[in-house]
Amino acid sequence: MHVEHVAIWTRDLERLKGFYQTYFQACVSAKYVNATTQFESYFLTFSSGTRLELMQRPSVADLPDTGVGRFRGYDHLAFSVGSEERVDALTARLKDAGYPIDDGPRRTGDGYYESRVRDCDGNTIEITV
Repeated sequence: MHVEHVAIWTRDLERLKGFYQTYFQACVSAKYVNATTQFESYFLTFSSGTRLELMQRPSVADLPDTGVGRFRGYDHLAFSVGSEERVDALTARLKDAGYPIDDGPRRTGDGYYESRVRDCDGNTIEITV
């Protein structure tokens, strides 16, 4: 058994697609559009075969801002880039491009070398070896 894909709602499908293409080398499917439901999506495939579905529909609500900073459910996507040097380089590239860096790069208590960054919608991404 394996996870077939993970899906994320967005308000700006093209912008989020571009982020994952630019920084994580995603290959993008043809855009799916259902005019009746106003649903649009792309499937992004990464070199490992993992897929991410980006979805957009006008009626989807934002999460409420509770001020807590965490909520139950989805927390982050983790990308393994192969080495500490690549973690450092991609984190620096994202920082230089103006994306928020939440933490790191650093070694965690459980031995991971990682950084935590945000995509253009504010979703957390963990970049690890």
